[in-house]
Amino acid sequence: MKSKFRHVALIGKYQTVASGVSSASSRRVLEDIAHFLNAQGCEVVFEQDTARNMGISGYPVADVAAIGANCDLGLVVGGDGTMLGIGRQLAKFGVPLIGVNQGRLGFITDIPLDGYASALAPMLRGEYEEDHRSLMHARVMRDGRCVYDALAMNDVVVNRAATSGMVELRVEVDGHFVANQRADGLIIATPTGSTAYSLSAGGPLLHPSIPGWVLVPIAPHTLSNRPIVLANITEIAIEIIAGRDASASFDTQSLASLLHGDRIVVTRSEHHVRFLHPRGWSYFDTLRQKLHWNEGVA
Repeated sequence: MKSKFRHVALIGKYQTVASGVSSASSRRVLEDIAHFLNAQGCEVVFEQDTARNMGISGYPVADVAAIGANCDLGLVVGGDGTMLGIGRQLAKFGVPLIGVNQGRLGFITDIPLDGYASALAPMLRGEYEEDHRSLMHARVMRDGRCVYDALAMNDVVVNRAATSGMVELRVEVDGHFVANQRADGLIIATPTGSTAYSLSAGGPLLHPSIPGWVLVPIAPHTLSNRPIVLANITEIAIEIIAGRDASASFDTQSLASLLHGDRIVVTRSEHHVRFLHPRGWSYFDTLRQKLHWNEGVA
């Protein structure tokens, strides 16, 4: 049976070159997967930065806009960080994504690299589970105007500088005052991001089907300041009241330096990311495997 997906974009973790990991093995993996996709009847295009940084030739290349306009599927080979980056960029185009894990945890790049062929073959024929993940739209407002604008799939984090003390943050939800929080920072996480920094800071796990966010203080001065789950239709505003060198990060991949009086306003994005998983995939299987639940149980 021919592939359901005619035009497939390959996106790789080319940043491994900078980290000292051999690029030769990563390039071979991408070329092997491209050859496999061709054998399944797919026309393969490489994302331009992947092709250039990995030294891949012999295939068409395209930027993100061209992939969004012309490709039926994006195949991401890397870790969750690679998927987060391309997911934010392709969300507005509605291109579905499959993740082959070449990183460490792999919560959203869930197909093992050593078993990609057996997992991908039926998926390309249309045998898959589809999973939609919401995005946050964050803006940094200063004196009534937007000075920074970003999307986040995992989280928006407002925190102090490494060498300074706590920050004081005024938190509002839909214009209603919630509290002034003195802490090392504050995390707003999506269900996707609930397994990331939010989890390390004591936040709960949110199933991806829950239309909510979790607001998690980082090392709060008042121990009664606890994580709270909110509907993702709300608007959350965080104002910098006090503290030096505060900053905001969006999926840890973009930063904005903040001044007193700045407001970080977070709303639900109109876009979402489409993930495809092997038939029979379960979020609970992912949690059990990645968080090592049931280890040692007979």
